[in-house]
Amino acid sequence: MLKAVILIGGPQKGTRFRPLSFEVPKPLFPVAGVPMIQHHIEACAQVSGMQEILLIGFYQPDEPLIRFLESAQQEFHLPIRYLQEFAPLGTGGGLYHFRDQILAGGPEAFFVLNADVCSDFPLGAMLAAHRRQPRPFLLLGTTANRTQSLNYGCIVENPQTHEVLHYVEKPSTFVSDIINCGIYLFSPEALKPLRDVFQRNQQERQLYLPLREDTNGLWPGAGTIRLEQDVFSALAGQGQIYVHLTDGIWSQIKSAGSALYASRLYLSQYQVTHPERLTRPASGGPRIRGNVYIHPTAKVAPTAVLGPNVSIGEGVTVGEGVRLRETIVLHGATLQEHTCVLHSIVGWGSTVGRWARVEGTPNDPNPNDPRAHMDSESLFKDGKLLPAITILGCRVRIPAEVLILNSIVLPHKELSRSFTNQIIL
Repeated sequence: MLKAVILIGGPQKGTRFRPLSFEVPKPLFPVAGVPMIQHHIEACAQVSGMQEILLIGFYQPDEPLIRFLESAQQEFHLPIRYLQEFAPLGTGGGLYHFRDQILAGGPEAFFVLNADVCSDFPLGAMLAAHRRQPRPFLLLGTTANRTQSLNYGCIVENPQTHEVLHYVEKPSTFVSDIINCGIYLFSPEALKPLRDVFQRNQQERQLYLPLREDTNGLWPGAGTIRLEQDVFSALAGQGQIYVHLTDGIWSQIKSAGSALYASRLYLSQYQVTHPERLTRPASGGPRIRGNVYIHPTAKVAPTAVLGPNVSIGEGVTVGEGVRLRETIVLHGATLQEHTCVLHSIVGWGSTVGRWARVEGTPNDPNPNDPRAHMDSESLFKDGKLLPAITILGCRVRIPAEVLILNSIVLPHKELSRSFTNQIIL
């Protein structure tokens, strides 16, 4: 039997995803029409022998998360449970803290997936590689160009055996063009090195910190374990960590701009995996160009022109003559007649008035470099907002005949004029 663990983080993370993460936990943000982590769950559910999927994070189990878990269990016919950390424990601390739940039932191995990645998830190929050469840790890797590799965990492998000889997280100089995808397959014995890190953390803190009465014998911070620095870097070259390379789609989802790019990747993948999710041109319907997802409850005027790479959410209204391209329109939004929305995300319940234009600037990977990935650069430079996609927060109202360009509009704002390159508070 197999299990899967999806690391969803917590509200102290995802600050680059604001203001969208104000409304829902980042892992539930819709990407290509479904919550971000549903793509992970779908991939795990397709692996033969999968018995349970566990979500580990520091979010409060609020109504949206509970509702999503209940719906996912019914759809995929698998136990899907959320395990809440008592404090942020890093990428490995939650695995060790909930080790008894992960190992219950005696799984042969378990997948570990970071929630903030977009991928075609070659889990079957990883499992086959693991069974051919069982080792405690198997990492999914892909290639990046020399400059961008510095932003990721870099892997030096033995090209014959694929053993990880050296691992450095975000090095200051070039190490390797093979990077860590944040998708793993672990054997049960992989938890032993995590135990060693936990015990070492306790011993180190015992030297420097007095034990407080309210810690119940647990030294503060002892449960925090970083898989990348504390485990992978320490064990590289010892015959325990191997890498499986993929040339499939992969991208991180750190910012709203990267979510828009991930939506494009998933919409393209739907051609093979979920053709039923793509809207096809039809007589009497809107004009469709490229890959477009429209929720069944959305109302789209037949004179609208949509695509490529557009996702329209539940209950959205799209008026006559609207033009959408490279855009996500979220639940309950209204786009009135002849609006134009390009390279933008329109928030929940927002309204864009007639003949208004909402436009952003994409920060896509270099199309001439097959190893290029999405940059997660700062929003600001020299105190100024850099050109990027435009984001309308929840329940924003854009009046008729105005332009919103390269701007971020915080929730519940009612604008009266045009804005360019601004954060509108």
